[in-house]
Amino acid sequence: MKKIKVAVCDDEKNIRAILSALVREQDKECEITEYASAEEYLSDDAECDILILDIEMGRSGSSINGMELAGKIRGGDAAGQPVIIFVTGYEDYVYDAFDVGAFQYLLKPVDEERFADVFGRALQSRMETSPRKRMLTIQYAGVTKTIPLDQIYYMESQNHKIVIHHREGELEYYAKMGDLEKELQGQFFRVHKGYLINLAFVDEYSRTEVTLASGDRILISKYKYQDFTKAYLRFMQ
Repeated sequence: MKKIKVAVCDDEKNIRAILSALVREQDKECEITEYASAEEYLSDDAECDILILDIEMGRSGSSINGMELAGKIRGGDAAGQPVIIFVTGYEDYVYDAFDVGAFQYLLKPVDEERFADVFGRALQSRMETSPRKRMLTIQYAGVTKTIPLDQIYYMESQNHKIVIHHREGELEYYAKMGDLEKELQGQFFRVHKGYLINLAFVDEYSRTEVTLASGDRILISKYKYQDFTKAYLRFMQ
């Protein structure tokens, strides 16, 4: 059976040791890698299933704290992103943690039972999502084409056609936005009558627009904002 890859990123050596020990106590064979800074994690360029991340990193010279690292991760390739569990000494960070798609957060000193519960649910979440690679099948230029959803930034309605904005550029085909909205609900959200965005690529948002990892800025209808924020939090959790 494949080992679960766990990364522990904390600038305090003793905390890393405690968290790694807690992982080893769980009823799952894990491969654990420790990182003393966000820079060390980024330079390793390794994939992991679960990232246990200290929010307050930076005390020992790191220029990037845990929240910023999580933002960089969420702004990258949507495929294979880890489940993020934050550890923090302050409850004040909880809402910021969910803004960058944290699965859950743990307060220091970390309670063993609480850790086991959160880690178990994170593991279940990872196992449920990792095997799936959802695809969109379309009729384009006389052929049937499949596009992985994790390559699509957003879709735009133009003159009775749908323009797919994805990693390789743009692609137009005939379809109805309403049908796509129903088919892709959960991972995509219609923020405006003409735009259906991939929630996995949301970088930041305000009441008036969403900025995607591609750099595109998409308007949010004022009537859609509350539903969008709820859908985004559900997706990231």
